[in-house]
Amino acid sequence: MTEPETRPPGVGPSDVPSPELRPPDVRPDVEGVVPLDVGLDGMPGAICTYYLERPEPTLVDPGPSTSLEALEAGLAGVGVELSDLRHLLLTHVHLDHAGAAGHLARTNPRLLVHVHQDGAAHLADPERLVASTRRTFGDDHDRLWGEVVPVPRDRLRGWRPGDPRPLPGIRPLPTPGHIAHHLAWEVERSGVLLAGDALGLNLHAQAPSHPATPPPAVDLPEWYRTLDRRLAPVEVDAFGSTHFGLHPDLHQRRVRLRVALDALARRVAKAMAEGPEAEEADAEAFQRESVELQGPFLSPERAKGYFSCFPARTDWEGMRFFLSRNPNVLSELQS
Repeated sequence: MTEPETRPPGVGPSDVPSPELRPPDVRPDVEGVVPLDVGLDGMPGAICTYYLERPEPTLVDPGPSTSLEALEAGLAGVGVELSDLRHLLLTHVHLDHAGAAGHLARTNPRLLVHVHQDGAAHLADPERLVASTRRTFGDDHDRLWGEVVPVPRDRLRGWRPGDPRPLPGIRPLPTPGHIAHHLAWEVERSGVLLAGDALGLNLHAQAPSHPATPPPAVDLPEWYRTLDRRLAPVEVDAFGSTHFGLHPDLHQRRVRLRVALDALARRVAKAMAEGPEAEEADAEAFQRESVELQGPFLSPERAKGYFSCFPARTDWEGMRFFLSRNPNVLSELQS
């Protein structure tokens, strides 16, 4: 089997710094949008929530229940208590984004939780969501994500295209691909798009984008349409990734992620055609290469830590899951 390319398309050898020349992680400062690092498993730079003061105190993607203490501390640092919050805006229901929602709603009776209508049922009754996440993360599930409690139904506000905006000045934008009900939230007064996982993982200002494709809900053609069509007309000064932080280069990142998704799909399809041994070898290679690619920008230790919590081989397996159920999709996308 030919060794796969170890750097992503669009990142040449001269673009990957040596550790001693690691570039600074410079991020834009956006008025009215406060990024808060809530950490994961003691690791900084893994999960970012966003606090909006206007029009009412709001959080976008509060993170998992295991990060509640860090979330409370981060809000206290900007003079906000959990009881001050009035709205949660969720990009989707995965536990690294929405796992704390039920806890926050239970402790704050005035909090409303906004999510795509197709995701609302999983928040009201998270049993199937937790079971799916447990299948993916196995024995690490409870350590990473903790207890998940329901959001009271009377506090849920499901949104569908065509509905009024949940909050003035904040536009929900359907961005399926990572999961079908994914939304991004455009904070118009601040000129920022809070994109969840729609633009993949962006762990450093200059690091390559990594495709977040865990099983079982990835839809490659829809994700391509999100990147090529839905996000193409969006004009903002910055975008925010849950993993991680604010970035100024929305359109560069959407193009790079498009290429990275295509490269992952093709290498997985090639390994599938060669058989189980090739699949196992390539999944392990993708895990190793992902750490090596991010390491010069983060540090080898931080990159290894991140991809131990969010294994890149899980993204490989998510792409395999999708391709196994859509065996003709790559040829159809070319036609």
